[in-house]
Amino acid sequence: MFLRQAYKTATFVSYGYMNWTRGSFLKHQKEFKDQEMAVDLTDKQCLVTGANTGIGYASAEALAARGATVHLVCRSKEKGEKAVGEIKAKTGNPNVSLQVCDLSSLQQVKDFAAEYTSSGRPLHILVNNAGLMETERTQTVDGLETNFAVNVAGVYAMTELLMPALKRASPESRVITVSSGGMLTENLNENLQYEDKNVFDGTTQYARNKRVQVALTEYWVQKHKDAVGFYSMHPGWVDTGGLKKSMPDFHSTFQKSLRFLNEGADTITWLALQPRAKLQNGEFYFDRKVAAKHLPGFGTQYTPKQVATIASKIHSLCGLPPMSD
Repeated sequence: MFLRQAYKTATFVSYGYMNWTRGSFLKHQKEFKDQEMAVDLTDKQCLVTGANTGIGYASAEALAARGATVHLVCRSKEKGEKAVGEIKAKTGNPNVSLQVCDLSSLQQVKDFAAEYTSSGRPLHILVNNAGLMETERTQTVDGLETNFAVNVAGVYAMTELLMPALKRASPESRVITVSSGGMLTENLNENLQYEDKNVFDGTTQYARNKRVQVALTEYWVQKHKDAVGFYSMHPGWVDTGGLKKSMPDFHSTFQKSLRFLNEGADTITWLALQPRAKLQNGEFYFDRKVAAKHLPGFGTQYTPKQVATIASKIHSLCGLPPMSD
């Protein structure tokens, strides 16, 4: 077991260093087409979670720069207001607003989603960006493990409850979920909340959460068919405050090779701008291309039945009513 884990870790880090650094972005960038980003989003409603900093901020700014009405969903009112002001000033777009909502609270997610859907507004683009990596096992007010609550339960509840608004914007509406390359090291695990406190590993739980996000993307495609586009993506290794806080040793070792925020947000923006007919529904994207969801020899494959079982458990943990298609 130890040797296998050591092999997986070494393989993963080597693979990441070769493919996910800033150097790799600059290499891949040579194949990017500028015209694909020259899209006007005026009259489009966009919602970005965790948008007061990091990749979420860069994504929100990129969407606002193209004329979209952008809603920043943030936990902190103070930080959110600061981000809104900065994005308005940088882009000249007045249609940027703050929606205060803590994704670790299912009640707050439900209240926010109910308010948005009841307004009758469509939702063209939902970016599930907010994420968390806590190294110690803690619980939220709902009794959920904190990483799971934000990375999985909050994402699931937000997406499901905003489905009426997304379907109002069909067929061009889409959900973009920001996953991580770390998910390549983990398979679907029904121990969703990592309930053995004695062996809790925040990095492993984060990777498991990100694997679930990729699987849920596939699940939503099957559940909602072609009404909405669903895509997961990996931003690469990006220099964010969250990475520095959660993985200080990794950040210190690779800091000079990490991507800038706008580079991490590039594929999110690209996915938001492309005609849906050009994209592959349910796929995992990296640097504007479909990427592998599994690494050879890691044994992370799963079946649609396993995904459906996991989704059912999450739905129950979120306390959501039966959802209509």
